[in-house]
Amino acid sequence: MVHTSRRTFLAVTGALAVATLPTSPQATAAAPPSAATGLDDPAKKEIAMKLVSSAENSSLDWKAQYKYIEDIGDGRGYTAGIIGFCSGTGDMLDLVELYTDRKPGNVLAKYLPALRAVDGSDSHAGLDPDYPKDWRKAAQDTAFQQAQNDERDRVYFDPSVRQGKTDGLRTLGQFIYYDAIVMHGDGTDPTSFRNIRKRALNRAKPPAQGGDETAYLNAFLDARVWAMKQEEAHSDTSRVDTAQRVFLRKGNFGLDTPLDWKVYGDSYHLG
Repeated sequence: MVHTSRRTFLAVTGALAVATLPTSPQATAAAPPSAATGLDDPAKKEIAMKLVSSAENSSLDWKAQYKYIEDIGDGRGYTAGIIGFCSGTGDMLDLVELYTDRKPGNVLAKYLPALRAVDGSDSHAGLDPDYPKDWRKAAQDTAFQQAQNDERDRVYFDPSVRQGKTDGLRTLGQFIYYDAIVMHGDGTDPTSFRNIRKRALNRAKPPAQGGDETAYLNAFLDARVWAMKQEEAHSDTSRVDTAQRVFLRKGNFGLDTPLDWKVYGDSYHLG
């Protein structure tokens, strides 16, 4: 199994992980007015979903990814859904438990014992051969789609936006945080979101602490690239180099369209 930085200890840390990160005492009070709104604006959130989908699924059609499932050979078992829930990292288990709480007897409910057993490993024991087929069937259910949306928001989107606002970051910075937590999770290992942020804070201060936003975000992206290069599965850093840094160099802190970027050599445009 490869180093499992993405979402290590996710089931334990949960949605409060980012919200409870240490910040300067003056962080909230010093946040600029521009941080009052951001990536959680519905139009901006839609842009964020498309940007992440371009990197995770090579497509801007993020809603087509509810049914996505495969083992990409990164040591985390099955990766699936709109945010890459993994059978080996706890978040897929949380998702199926939520879905089953809301809709008992659904097509995935019978896999809960197996999902609990394989959590923390890359094993498919108890899942093969029918789990992928049943996942795709469940993905046709609007209740399962909503469960995916809700878990994405609870574990990844809301905490990253909240931390971004606390740090005084505008929409682009909030997105940079979100993309990082999607890939790396917020565990205690050196390449987790909280430790990427810690490395950045050692080099620059965020706006809420009186720092320059561009300098801080460049420091964060430098730390993010370092973290990505620690793992072969994430060693292509184009989602930073030819996407997020492009927006930052242009000073597009509002993540305003039109947007043009590349990921893994593919070009994308949002008008």
